[in-house]
Amino acid sequence: MPARLVFPDAQAAADLLTFASRATRLGDGAVRLQASNGTVVMTAAPLAPRGLFDTTPTVLGMRALPIDPELVCDLVVDAAVLAADPADPSAVVLPEAALSAPWAGVSPPRGGWSVTGQVAASVLAARAQWGIAAVAEAVPRDAGEDAVRAVRADVWGPPDDALDALPLGAAFAAFALGFIAGEETAEIRASGSWRRLSLSRGHVVVRGPARTGLTAVRATGSSA
Repeated sequence: MPARLVFPDAQAAADLLTFASRATRLGDGAVRLQASNGTVVMTAAPLAPRGLFDTTPTVLGMRALPIDPELVCDLVVDAAVLAADPADPSAVVLPEAALSAPWAGVSPPRGGWSVTGQVAASVLAARAQWGIAAVAEAVPRDAGEDAVRAVRADVWGPPDDALDALPLGAAFAAFALGFIAGEETAEIRASGSWRRLSLSRGHVVVRGPARTGLTAVRATGSSA
């Protein structure tokens, strides 16, 4: 019998599958599932750097759901392979094999977050839609993957004044993962090099973009 995630009700199971279906169309299509103490945290990476000189910021979307309190797990799976259990609407069937995702090896801090600002959900939606249009307009016809990634990094990576200097990609992640609904004000928090955008439907956590280029040369040896 395949491994399953068992939820307290069918609605929670359907919620995970909705998150997974959205994650399938974003980034690498992987979802990290971390469960303990009756809660499962689902994480996807709509944006993440690939390679040393990729300036795309790491932008993670996270949503928590109640689950079997005895379950403890931490694995990354292909979001497209997660499926409802035909015999139990409150369960989700896991794929037979896990994945390895570079972004999953870097976890945001659990504590030390302090409020630094806020932004209206309507602003997030508007900035995300502007960025989607900007990417579509800038990508050349028949562009290769490298060209598309360069355009996406240029659009989604820079800090946006309307988002309290969060990269525009934070708005994209919130919009694409379905975290924006109705009138709401999202809080922005910071902890070290991480920043978090919190909405009632989920969180967007951002780090980067990573610095690139060479560091300054330091003199060594005798100064005589």
